[in-house]
Amino acid sequence: MSDRPVPKLGPLPLLIFNARWLQLPLYLGLIVVQCVYVFLFGKELWHLINHASKMGEQEIMLIVLGLIDVVMISNLLIMVIVGGYETFIARLGLEDHPDQPEWLSHVNASVLKVKLAMAIIGISSIHLLKTFIAAGALQGLPFCSPAELAAIAESSDAATGLQCATLTPVGVMWQTIIHSVFILSAVGIAWTDRIMQVGLQRQRGAH
Repeated sequence: MSDRPVPKLGPLPLLIFNARWLQLPLYLGLIVVQCVYVFLFGKELWHLINHASKMGEQEIMLIVLGLIDVVMISNLLIMVIVGGYETFIARLGLEDHPDQPEWLSHVNASVLKVKLAMAIIGISSIHLLKTFIAAGALQGLPFCSPAELAAIAESSDAATGLQCATLTPVGVMWQTIIHSVFILSAVGIAWTDRIMQVGLQRQRGAH
C-alpha cells in the first residue's frame, strides 16, 4: 500500500471521475443475468436427467453441448463483472484473498479484451460443433423451404410433422465464416497488444 496522500480533486474532475459509478447498475444487472443462466442450466439438466433413457446419443450430446455453452457464457459474464468492475470502477481488495482468480492479479483493459475474445471463440466453437452434429444427423432429409421454416417458427407442433432439416447450407457457411472472423479478430487483438507491450518495454528501457 502507498502512503501517499489521496489528491484532492476539483468539483468538475471529481464529478467526471465519480461518473464511473454509473456503470455499477450495469454490472449488477449482469449478476441478475447470471442468475437466469443458473436457472436455465438447472432446467436443462433436469430435462436431461428425466428423459435420458428415451434419448439417443446425439440428442444427449446436443444437450450436453448446450449445458457447456451455458457454463462458458457464465464464465464470460464473471470475467466481465469482476474484471470490468476492477478495471473501470474500483478495486475489490482481493490481493491477499486465497480465492482471488489468477488472471485478476494482472488484469487491465488489454488483458480483459484478449480474454473476452478467447471466451467468445469458445462459445462460437460450441455453437458450431452443435451445428455440425445436427447436420451430420440429417440422414438424407431435404432442407426446409422458407414456408416450412416459417411454420416451424410459429408452432412447435408443426416442427414434429415436417420431414425436413431446419439447417441450411448458407446458414452453416455463414456460421463457419463468422467463427473464422472471431478467431482472426482474437489473433489480431493479441498481436496488437503484444506490439504495444514490446513498445512500452523499449520506452522504459530507454529511460
